[in-house]
Amino acid sequence: MAGVANIGDVVNWTGSDMAQANWYAFGRLCWNTELSAAQIAEEFLKQTFSADEHFVEPVRQLLLRSWDTAVSYMMPLGLHHIFSFGHHYGPEPWCAPPNTRLDWLPKYYHRADSIGIGFDRTVRGSKAVLQYHEPLATFYGDLETCPEDYLLWFHHVPWGYVMRNGLTLWDNLCYIYNDGAEEAREFVDLWQKARPYIDSERYERLLKRFERQAKDAEWWRDACLLYFQRYSRRSIPADCLPPVHKLEDLMKFKLHIDNYTVADMDNLP
Repeated sequence: MAGVANIGDVVNWTGSDMAQANWYAFGRLCWNTELSAAQIAEEFLKQTFSADEHFVEPVRQLLLRSWDTAVSYMMPLGLHHIFSFGHHYGPEPWCAPPNTRLDWLPKYYHRADSIGIGFDRTVRGSKAVLQYHEPLATFYGDLETCPEDYLLWFHHVPWGYVMRNGLTLWDNLCYIYNDGAEEAREFVDLWQKARPYIDSERYERLLKRFERQAKDAEWWRDACLLYFQRYSRRSIPADCLPPVHKLEDLMKFKLHIDNYTVADMDNLP
């Protein structure tokens, strides 16, 4: 087994008591590769916080949903590398510092234009799909069979392309970003219900993290949809929550930190 991770000089290593779950999972899988994510999450919560089932079961579900939620509000459908330059905290799909290699920039990866979005890695594009053995090369290289979770990683897809649920690509992007932001807000409510089962110090510390995540999710949703809307020229569906930020304000914001600095959560969008 091999893993790459960053730890800091805080007591809980990761800056978040909940993020320790990833280290715990790595260690457990080194010894038993057949453990499920659900088993590992349950073990971690019981050993770290409380064995009370009223706490364990809902928070275990939170942990199991957390990865999909983050993907939804950050980089859905195979979008990739659209975060801020350098430290990677926050969205910046427009990022283009001067004298920077093209393949370090978000635009190299998302390829948004008036036609659509996504990187064409098929035989008609970069041909990167040929790195896969058959039948995977054909499977991923065909727009009709490529799993939609990876769609924009392998294909440049028109904004009006109708996906398997009958919605256009643009509407799907809007709904997925919106769902991710709403789920991040749900995590705050869920964590507040866990208050009776753990000590106040860790409860308050993680509550601030969950509240910041909910704001970050709105930041990501608004930045990406408002920016990509410049290319799609399509309306955000009326049943999505309206943006809480203006694109012009987000594009002016710059977080001056490095990989060794904790962001000031009170001064983020």
